Amino acid sequence: MLISTRGRYALRVLIDLAEHAGDGYVPMKEIAVRQGISLKYLERILPVLTKNGIIEGLQGKSGGYRLKVEPAACRIGDVLRLTEGDLAPVACLEHGAKPCERMAECRTYPMWSEFYGMINDFFDRKTLEDIVNGKASL
Repeated sequence: MLISTRGRYALRVLIDLAEHAGDGYVPMKEIAVRQGISLKYLERILPVLTKNGIIEGLQGKSGGYRLKVEPAACRIGDVLRLTEGDLAPVACLEHGAKPCERMAECRTYPMWSEFYGMINDFFDRKTLEDIVNGKASL
């Protein structure tokens, strides 16, 4: 499993918005400059976060983006699944995958299944608040 720049940048954007929550709506350009992310790339990430109710945007002179959820309620696992898709380490565990014809005799399936559970549990225990407060390693 490899987390792409899409997932990593989405987390950086959310951290930025959490740290600047008192500033109201934060212009995309400011986020791009602070985070070193191109505007083009942000234009691909922000709609996913907006559509799924994590952030909200406002157009116009005082526009920009802000968090729509409390950082403590924003699970890292949810953000990664939105931006990366399923976090399954093997294709047979992906959501909606066609059942594997070898599953009954697959000796590695239990290991992959346990690992998949560990991945999801790990990221679901972490919140945006944990990262902002430097507690993401707990």
